[in-house]
Amino acid sequence: MLDLIATRRDLHQIPEIGLEEFETHAYLMAKIAELTKGKSFVSIKTWQTGIVVKLTGTAPEKTIGWRTDIDGLPIIEDTGLDFKSRHEGRMHACGHDMHMTLALGVLEQLLVTQPKQNLIFLFQPAEENEAGGMLMYEAGMLDGAFRPDEFYGLHVRPDLKVGDIATNTSTLFAGTCEVKVSFKGTGGHAAFPHHANDALVAASYFITQVQTIVSRNVDPIEGAVVTFGSMHAGTTNNVISETAYLHGTIRTLTQEMNDLTQKRIREIAQGIATSFDLAVEIDLRQGGYLPVENNPALAEELMTFFDQAEGVNLIDIAPAMTGEDFGYLLSKIPGVMFWLGIDTPYALHHPKMSPDEAALAFGVKQISNFIKTKAG
Repeated sequence: MLDLIATRRDLHQIPEIGLEEFETHAYLMAKIAELTKGKSFVSIKTWQTGIVVKLTGTAPEKTIGWRTDIDGLPIIEDTGLDFKSRHEGRMHACGHDMHMTLALGVLEQLLVTQPKQNLIFLFQPAEENEAGGMLMYEAGMLDGAFRPDEFYGLHVRPDLKVGDIATNTSTLFAGTCEVKVSFKGTGGHAAFPHHANDALVAASYFITQVQTIVSRNVDPIEGAVVTFGSMHAGTTNNVISETAYLHGTIRTLTQEMNDLTQKRIREIAQGIATSFDLAVEIDLRQGGYLPVENNPALAEELMTFFDQAEGVNLIDIAPAMTGEDFGYLLSKIPGVMFWLGIDTPYALHHPKMSPDEAALAFGVKQISNFIKTKAG
């Protein structure tokens, strides 16, 4: 029987950046091979570091999918745990070690008896940086007999207790868009500004003007976030900056609002470049990070099940501005994502984030029970 805590601790020690999860991939393949040994109804295929496991049903009428992500983050761990990361500058600070362990545990439970319906378990790379779910979908890894009719997944949440499951019947996570803006002017001596064209000043105007998108272009009922967390310009105090580079993010709860926000960022950047007689380059990358929109009927079914499940505290929760590439898969295949409580004071992506491992046994039991009702 799979040791959930030992498995999670093994995975916690080997976090890797998206599309570089080679050690993680090898570990998962070995565990999957152990779990599926002698099970003739199982087939496995891989794509780079991603894995798809299919359980062929005895009399399938549909295919149920479960998805987990496998990558870590470029964070220096500060938990002090005996099983802390062995990969310097890498950490499972978003809980994907928990996600993988839960998926393996659920897979084990569903292998006990061949299900009636087909089941797909997707272990996808690069959720944090390259929208690995989209990449695997576009590579055809979910085509044909491997295509789910319904897709389910979860994300751990530190501020919820073990025993809490939270979701809703609409949008759970925001859609995101990475924003890169570069202004290029003419550098020069600080004493002769009339002979230069200051990119830093233009960038400063841009930062202040983009704040008006949320305050004056976004429907206040819908909401949006426009944050620029990085700006780099200049080299020293007495040299006028020739270039200025800004790096930010958009978060919105609908794709329409994301498109509007992208449009306004582009217009403001181009307008400021024109007014300051500068060149500007604008790079807007949404990729596979669409809003995570739960299918209302399937979400209602899942919520009813967990509301009636012993030991579960079901929460009908408001959307969060976090991003998730599962949104791309849910734009192609109907399904549901939910939060699973892990009760820790540190937020996701924090170097001290350390989940309560009691959530593993709880999660495997509850998720397995739910999928068994779907799989027959």
